[in-house]
Amino acid sequence: MWLHVDPASGVPIYLQIMEQIRSAAATGILQEGELLPSVRELAVKLAVNPNTVARAYRELQREGVITVERGMGTRISLRPPSLSPEEIASRLHNAAMRLAIEAYSLGASRRELMTALVKAADEVWPDTDDAGHDAGDTKADTD
Repeated sequence: MWLHVDPASGVPIYLQIMEQIRSAAATGILQEGELLPSVRELAVKLAVNPNTVARAYRELQREGVITVERGMGTRISLRPPSLSPEEIASRLHNAAMRLAIEAYSLGASRRELMTALVKAADEVWPDTDDAGHDAGDTKADTD
């Protein structure tokens, strides 16, 4: 299974689960409508308390990343989550802080951190330029 947790990481397990599901959905590892394991099934596979998985699923449902339908299971949402600009900024800041702390603890330089981040962004958005425009888009930005 692609999902794993590290109890020694210091990051709460439910947050680890959320981050991995968010990331897998954003990068296409998990497709829209794809069925996720049940709470109990995932808890057994990860050897964690079912309440931990349930909390992660509740938060992901609240964010719009997943949908939960009784009798139908838990699926990756068919609609992108609608977040306020403030929520997006807050989440990006938190993710960037975790990444910066990890890079610092590894002894990486700021340049190495930025190079890794740009490479990751290029993998997620392969068809856009530095300004976020589609690579095939020839129309100049007139804002």
